Amino acid sequence: MRGYAFSQYIPSNLPKGGFEDLFKLFLELLNYTAGDANEALDWMNELDKQHNITSKEYGMGDFIEDLKNKGYLSDNEPDGGFKITAKAEQTIRQSALEEIFGKLKKSGKGNHNAPQSGTGEEKNADRREYQFGDSSDQIDMTASIQNAQINHGIGDFMMTERDLEVEERDYKTLTSTVLMIDISHSMILYGEDRITPAKKVAMALAELIRTKYPKDTLDIVVFGNDAWPITIKDLPYLQVGPYHTNTYAGLELAADILRRRKTHNKQIFMITDGKPTCLKEGLKYYKNSIGLDKKVVNKTLTMAAQCKRLNIPITTFMIAQDPYLQQFVRKFTEVNGGRAFYSSLKGLGEYIFEDYIKNRRKTVR
Repeated sequence: MRGYAFSQYIPSNLPKGGFEDLFKLFLELLNYTAGDANEALDWMNELDKQHNITSKEYGMGDFIEDLKNKGYLSDNEPDGGFKITAKAEQTIRQSALEEIFGKLKKSGKGNHNAPQSGTGEEKNADRREYQFGDSSDQIDMTASIQNAQINHGIGDFMMTERDLEVEERDYKTLTSTVLMIDISHSMILYGEDRITPAKKVAMALAELIRTKYPKDTLDIVVFGNDAWPITIKDLPYLQVGPYHTNTYAGLELAADILRRRKTHNKQIFMITDGKPTCLKEGLKYYKNSIGLDKKVVNKTLTMAAQCKRLNIPITTFMIAQDPYLQQFVRKFTEVNGGRAFYSSLKGLGEYIFEDYIKNRRKTVR
């Protein structure tokens, strides 16, 4: 009978001492501890005991002192503990951006263009014949001269309008996005942490927009039994709660936020791992976690249709593989006219970034 032999797992990517290596680990642990610096440092001390991540020359005390001196850690808490600073919060967002966007650049994702094209701000790989109204700086002179040589020969060189080849360009539009994050209890059930990857994506997207697309807007809505907006500053501290999933409330709040935005391009990104299970009726909650409750589902689909009438497409990132959940998402997507991705946690960031950058590009004749 064939069996399996188990051995002790020894991580190979642990730091070997020095501030920079330890700092990367500290930032990663802050994602899992919801921004709790004291818990993250406790974990680091435990890792140090087991795997010797510090050295004789540079100990954990040196690291903590450097965190304070560099402005990442404050020890002015009433309980005598530590708290991360605004500088640390921004560094966590930057780290998430580098982690996700770095993968995009390596894989070539994130630069897909729409099927139509025309004048705009960024060149793309498409070429076409010159048309009346195209600007002269769009003409690819090297390709046009080559066309003229092929069409008329070198001896009696001439160039006509039909020889001219034009570089297509993409026109970038302003976009208002609401990112909805499911914080129901199922986001940490079954031994799988789904909230940390969702937080990382939100922080990375916020940092991308802040640095590369500062005129765009990003609002973040979390939803459990209720829905409420949070700020970018709140993201490192986000945790799940003992909640059901009130998708209707999240969509209603997201649509209300986007209704007040003056931009033409509006969209909702929704990260969830389950079906809608909750509605609020007056001061009471209607909850049913068994199967797909028709009352909850129908009201959620009605809200999806209302978003469609407001020209707000919803892109759903479903991080669960249950067939009956996927059936609901397909119906939800059909009603809204949006899109759906059945994504693993590992690929979540790349999918969202690719879709965001694709959606903010408009191409016109």
